[in-house]
Amino acid sequence: MSDHILNHFNKLKAKGLNIDITRGKPESKQLDLSNELLSMDIAPYSGGVDLRNYGEPLGLKEARMLGSDLLDAPVENIITGEQSSLLLSYQFLLSHYLFGKNIAWKDLDKPKFICPVPGFDRHFRMFEDLGLEMISVPLSEQGVDIKSLRKVLNQEKNIVGMICVPRHSNPSGEVYSDQNILDIFEATTDYSDDFIVLFDNAYLVHDFLPTSKQSSIWELADKSNALHQAVCVTSFSKVTFGGGGLSFLAAAEKNLELIKRIRTSMVICPDKINQQKHIEFFKDKDAIIEHMKKHADLVRPKFETAYSILESIPSDYGTYSKPTGGYFITYVTKKPIATRVVELCKDAGVLITPAGATFPYGKDPLNNTIRIAPTFVNEADLKLAMDIFISAVQIAHSELSLIHI
Repeated sequence: MSDHILNHFNKLKAKGLNIDITRGKPESKQLDLSNELLSMDIAPYSGGVDLRNYGEPLGLKEARMLGSDLLDAPVENIITGEQSSLLLSYQFLLSHYLFGKNIAWKDLDKPKFICPVPGFDRHFRMFEDLGLEMISVPLSEQGVDIKSLRKVLNQEKNIVGMICVPRHSNPSGEVYSDQNILDIFEATTDYSDDFIVLFDNAYLVHDFLPTSKQSSIWELADKSNALHQAVCVTSFSKVTFGGGGLSFLAAAEKNLELIKRIRTSMVICPDKINQQKHIEFFKDKDAIIEHMKKHADLVRPKFETAYSILESIPSDYGTYSKPTGGYFITYVTKKPIATRVVELCKDAGVLITPAGATFPYGKDPLNNTIRIAPTFVNEADLKLAMDIFISAVQIAHSELSLIHI
């Protein structure tokens, strides 16, 4: 390591910075795009429904139609919920844990869930809450590594499902190919007819660069005769307001009935006033797409800034993803130094997602995967944060090299 890199790092550290790039959050300018929702006046009635009162447990029909357009699924198979796709996912998993289609997961011996990695730490937390053992399978450029998936399915008993983020996977940005999704259905249907594939399509409309075409999950499941296995969720969490948007779930047959059962106990009725505001704000899918183009114009420069700085690190130190949408960049170091890199960044006033967070149980077996979330901070802070990050990578790499001399 050159003295120049260490001196540069120490100068940045002396600035006493406090920059947080841990979570994928919209910046305030993105939130401003939806400010009309805050002052929108709506009538108390819509289509004969009193929005102020109880009722419509599955959501307003017009809201479900928005979900139907987004997920390309029949409106009768759509539930419109609250806040985030994570909430609907949790409710759906809970319904299977408590009741199940044929047997409740809680009554199985060591039920298991397959988790493509790197993945989303909040997903892993859900599975831990429910006592589901997590099994990792790697991702490829096309989606889930099918050979690894089949190997796990051949070796393990009582696997009840798999989680997927099929578009702009969190955190490495993969966009699953249609063939990959078809292969997933083939492999899991062979394993068990009760197997669930939960698709968290959180970044369904979050392209900021040209992205490969992808058929809807519903269409591919139908083509595979696997509608009974597929459950797809998405939301407006990063479309309008975090915690103030809508969420949507598409499911068929017993899966839909199970989550209805849970929601009937947990949610007396949805927030129909908020649903009506979103209905009037967006009207249809085309309006959502136009809205998301404005988001893309704000997000794209942040990623381009991060890419331009990451390009300055020689590939000997590691590689990084270049997603075309979503909220994250993944940096993979050539040496097992992720924990040290995050530690050095923290010492210099830059918070990064903890090393290991993108793997089940917080354990990255190679200690080399780091998630970067560039969207929330302003351009100046992002440049400082990325400068500290690349310096930390080089310092940690050199430290390990000295140990091994």
